[in-house]
Amino acid sequence: MTGAMTVAVLMPGDMGHAVGRALKAAGHTTITSLAGRSARTRGLAEKAGLADAGTLEAVVKKAELVLSILPPASALGLARDVAKAMKKAQAFPVYVDCNAVAPSTAQAIGAVIADAGAPFIDAGIVGAAPGPRSRPRFYVSGADVRPMQELGASLGDIGFEVVAVGPEPGRASALKMCYAALTKGTWTLHAAVLLAAKMLGLTDELRRELAASQRSALEVMEARIPRLPADSGRWIGEMEEIAKTFAEAGVTPDFHDGAAEIFRLLAKTPFAAETRETIDATRTAADTIATAARLLKSPKRAVKN
Repeated sequence: MTGAMTVAVLMPGDMGHAVGRALKAAGHTTITSLAGRSARTRGLAEKAGLADAGTLEAVVKKAELVLSILPPASALGLARDVAKAMKKAQAFPVYVDCNAVAPSTAQAIGAVIADAGAPFIDAGIVGAAPGPRSRPRFYVSGADVRPMQELGASLGDIGFEVVAVGPEPGRASALKMCYAALTKGTWTLHAAVLLAAKMLGLTDELRRELAASQRSALEVMEARIPRLPADSGRWIGEMEEIAKTFAEAGVTPDFHDGAAEIFRLLAKTPFAAETRETIDATRTAADTIATAARLLKSPKRAVKN
């Protein structure tokens, strides 16, 4: 598998459409299936130059590689749908699961694809979507990851880098889980700290102390927290997969069960209806936390001297 390829991206959301755009810029033919997709997804696909092949059967007939990039809760279901399409179409392109899932989930997806008769690659994406200032890494594992390595090499300095981490499916996903446990887990911890302070009537006092002794953390809180609700719905599942990963590794899952709960709360705010394109840039972390706090029951207030 060398030269220009036909690559399917399922589905072209925030990350998927950016990956498709980079692949198209490198000379690859990029396709997708927009059956039943939202108007926003259709718009992102058009923006990225992804051609709508129609059905999944049509996708697997045309594609040499299928990249699954969507919220983790939907990853196994999509794999099952694609496997059915492969059997129906008698076409078996390489299936690459690029989703934020636990190693055991990645292995279950691999088993579904193997049962259909197609090659499987486990992948974990680390970094922001490909763009002028971002070149994420696709960590890959599996019996034969050369198709993804060749794809990555074809992109040069644009798009994304492909890094192999072993022959066992699940290793790439495990690395992604550990990484996201730190990044997104930290953001939810920040939100939880500010929520607790708000509920206890100590917002101003805590902010002054953070400004004096933890300024870098405060700056991250103020920059990141207003943006969390827009992604909170799809990140609930990611935290659940991280908790599953930790539990299977013999490490407490409680940190990331709690992180999932913070995202559930943020997903109930009106800001969760925003997209990355429509986030209100004037909203502050304090505004976001105040709205989330109103959804919580008021505890006893902190004792004031």
